[in-house]
Amino acid sequence: MIQSVSDGRVSHTQLFWGPSGAGKFALALAYAQYVNCTAKTINDSCGKCPSCVKASKLTHPDIHFIYPTTTTKQIKKDPESGLFADDWRKYIASCNGYPNLNNWYDFLGVENKQGLIYARDASDIARKLSLKAYEGQYRIIILWMAEKLHNTAANKLLKLLEEPPDNTLFILISEDTEQILNTIKSRAYQIKINRIGLEDIKNRLAALYNVRPAETTDAAIMANGSWPEAIRLFENADEEKDHFVNFQHWMRLCYSTNIAGLTDFVSSISTIGRERQKQFLNFALHHYRNSLLYNYNLQDLIRLPADEAAFNSKFAPFIHHANLLQLTQLMEEGIRQIERNANAQILFMDMSFDIVKLLRQKA
Repeated sequence: MIQSVSDGRVSHTQLFWGPSGAGKFALALAYAQYVNCTAKTINDSCGKCPSCVKASKLTHPDIHFIYPTTTTKQIKKDPESGLFADDWRKYIASCNGYPNLNNWYDFLGVENKQGLIYARDASDIARKLSLKAYEGQYRIIILWMAEKLHNTAANKLLKLLEEPPDNTLFILISEDTEQILNTIKSRAYQIKINRIGLEDIKNRLAALYNVRPAETTDAAIMANGSWPEAIRLFENADEEKDHFVNFQHWMRLCYSTNIAGLTDFVSSISTIGRERQKQFLNFALHHYRNSLLYNYNLQDLIRLPADEAAFNSKFAPFIHHANLLQLTQLMEEGIRQIERNANAQILFMDMSFDIVKLLRQKA
């Protein structure tokens, strides 16, 4: 990418795609900053010139951001990216340049609504590109979560993506290219961003928290190449251990049909708060997935600490094609019900009875 800038052959439309947490947005922002840097070094932008300072603060007048939006308490009608610019800058600062779609929605407080990139955003892009660049050599559009482009917005952008004005760079960012129109993908030079390596995450966590790399191993393994997830897991290691202990206890109670024990468990789990309850059910989903991988001899794909891996090897035979889909749907529906303020005691007791039956199903 650096060489393409040096050689003056920057592709005017580029698609960065890969898994969540791999750093696609961070790379796009660094690339945009490098492109317009006025004192480039051999390996990076200088980080000190006025262009770099503004780019790093997301205030550069020639670097524009487009992202999914929806109505909120403040924006009740016709949402578009420009109306959320202050929120966007605050959110990117809070996540250190590693945005996540659900976290973005939570930051906006949109509850269960889903965002889109609307035709209004496409019109705004066209308007901005009709003007001359203010400071930089390039006018740059960073479009985050391109799979959220509404069809009308995508069709409006087609011509611009194919033949943009001179010195214009589109950087599209996606986690699921299958949802992007082929006519959009065909106009972009695609760059796959892989998951971050295990050793890289271990060493960076160790440096960030001033600990030995060995102390970051579990978080790095479970993060599966996602830097934000690695941070979350390391900072909440005790909570993750609690989830494991609770999950292990819950499954054993369900398998043995220990009603008295289940009643005590449900009373306990109903007091930990909605967010932790949702995290706990997501933890259960993670273990069900790993059980399936274990059953298909795909242990290399399992990302678990040693104690959880040992439990998973014994638990896996009870998870199979006859009950996996129902167990997964049960956890997902539980998360949805918690978001709708369902009574936790009733919800978890009902789920427990369903799990009792599902664990006894034969493969």
